Amino acid sequence: MHKTSVILVNLGTPEEPTPAAIARFLTAFLSDVRVVEVPRLIWWFLLRLVIIPLRAKRVAHAYHEIWWEEGSPLRVVSGRQVAGLQNVLSERYGQNAPVVAEAMTYGKPSLKETISCLEEKGIEKFLIIPMYPQYSGSTTGAIYDQVASIIQESRNIPDMTVIKSFYDHAGYIQSIAEVIKNHWAENGRNEKLLMSFHGIPQDYVDKGDPYGEHCRATADAVAKALGLGSSEWSMSFQSRFGPKKWLQPYTDDQLMAWLKAGVKSVDIVSPAFTADCLETLEELNMAYREIFLEQGGEKYHYIPCVNDTPSFIDALAEMTANKLTLNQ
Repeated sequence: MHKTSVILVNLGTPEEPTPAAIARFLTAFLSDVRVVEVPRLIWWFLLRLVIIPLRAKRVAHAYHEIWWEEGSPLRVVSGRQVAGLQNVLSERYGQNAPVVAEAMTYGKPSLKETISCLEEKGIEKFLIIPMYPQYSGSTTGAIYDQVASIIQESRNIPDMTVIKSFYDHAGYIQSIAEVIKNHWAENGRNEKLLMSFHGIPQDYVDKGDPYGEHCRATADAVAKALGLGSSEWSMSFQSRFGPKKWLQPYTDDQLMAWLKAGVKSVDIVSPAFTADCLETLEELNMAYREIFLEQGGEKYHYIPCVNDTPSFIDALAEMTANKLTLNQ
């Protein structure tokens, strides 16, 4: 049996928090037809002549605020996840353990580059785990597109399996619940828990994207694992962009609704992300905090992503073992 590899694939990140690096990253990201479904010619001009010039400097400032000494938080956490999963698999399966690697949908290392490098080492079987628990065509779908491109360009097609989603995986749900419980044990529990998911346009869901359904299933499962009643929590969607209607309720609207109802303290977490990044460290932990407190809120706690916590790494190991039949 040929040696196998597990590749953890995340969205990607700029190489540095500068307008030029941000512009390169956003151009690649927002040029993907999976991400933005707009006629290409119109979008080409809008993206390059309007959106990138307007957003690059502002986004660079946001990245500056959350950049770690080791580099981009997403890249640092992704590296820790790879190392953590490799350690667990090596302890359990010794020489038969798969080689764990990382790739990014946009930026470096690309999925194609990672697979090519591993093939040079004699690996022919790959398990690809998109680090998006809830499936969307705009995220995991883009990874399937890259897999299809690799297949089309290969004379000797690699054996590739993709985990489409793990929004309801018991280990993943438990890892989120543990992070929340640990936060409450250390910092106390606020009046409400808000689970904020990255949004997508409503018309994507109307066309058949199951993302919204997956998010609701995740939120319900986490609430059940925490033993929360319906009045103690809610879910929302963040990061909307452009004039389209996106999945609702919007995170800022939900926070304002709670303030109007007399809620003064909230905890917020995002089960849509498996690694802390710009959308969690800046948008959730800074921007929405400022809004909530300025509008009369008194306590606002951001709860980190599952990142490289032992329970989440164990969940990844279980997914890996089940897909590659390592326990047989």
